[in-house]
Amino acid sequence: MNEYFKSIILQKTGATSLFTKEIIQELWSGYGKIMRIGLVNASVESVVVKHVQLPRYKNHPRGWNTDIGHQRKVKSYQVETTWYDRYSKDSAARLPQCLAIETQGDEVLMVLEDLDAAGYSLRKRSVIWEEIKACLAWLAQFHASYLGKVPDGLWEVGTYWHLETRPQELKVLDDRRLKEAASMIDTKLNTCKYQSFVHGDAKLANFCFSKDGKVAGVDFQYVGGGCGMKDVAYFIGSCLGERDSERLETQILDTYFEHLQSALDERNEELEHEWRSLYRVAWADFHRFLKGWSPGHWKINSYSERVTAEVINSL
Repeated sequence: MNEYFKSIILQKTGATSLFTKEIIQELWSGYGKIMRIGLVNASVESVVVKHVQLPRYKNHPRGWNTDIGHQRKVKSYQVETTWYDRYSKDSAARLPQCLAIETQGDEVLMVLEDLDAAGYSLRKRSVIWEEIKACLAWLAQFHASYLGKVPDGLWEVGTYWHLETRPQELKVLDDRRLKEAASMIDTKLNTCKYQSFVHGDAKLANFCFSKDGKVAGVDFQYVGGGCGMKDVAYFIGSCLGERDSERLETQILDTYFEHLQSALDERNEELEHEWRSLYRVAWADFHRFLKGWSPGHWKINSYSERVTAEVINSL
């Protein structure tokens, strides 16, 4: 990290000095890193810093080294800085407070609250129902916070698998029926009456848990407009296998909408009816991306195939 960015962190936190405690993770395809920075003589002991450095040589782990992918990734970091700068403070769902955003050349610095220090220090690779409920409640609060808002400066259509941004994956998709139905599935989701902001990458790995069962969300590169069912379907697919995804489907939706209705100023049965009917459409939308992007992926299963076939038949 350069001296200018270090000076910004010191200035915003009031610390007299700083040091790198750990590298939390390298960003996808070599676009920088996320670090935990220790602070001396500050009101907090540490902050999390997302330092984006756009690479000269693109190195995608699955071989998608293309200008389309690079531009999508560049925009994702622009979206994330806009999100923290203009929208994040309006979220009723817990997420890290943004302390500073700075750009210099092709580098971006985001200084964020350390959620570990705030009590959200647990990460889960598998979850029990109570933890799923907590994440569904988080998603409901998030969607309620931005219902009807215009995603100016964000992705017009949120999620990293949005059809318009994934022409290569569609081109190589060898499921002919799904390929032909892709635009209709996309349109059905994008033209529903009730739109909010979606997190866009609401997988289990992007939730931080506290010891008392609360959750916070991180990673807002693909936040944008859309139907909340995209987040719900994607989240469930990230933490449950096909058998449980099917067995618990009604319970999942009942739980989500119970929390959504509680988070709204007044009950909205029309919204619930519309979004419930789009849950499986959202599932099919992600399935379309996955089959083109990574045909052998573990998430491609008989439940997803059946849901998708049912959606296509209903179009």
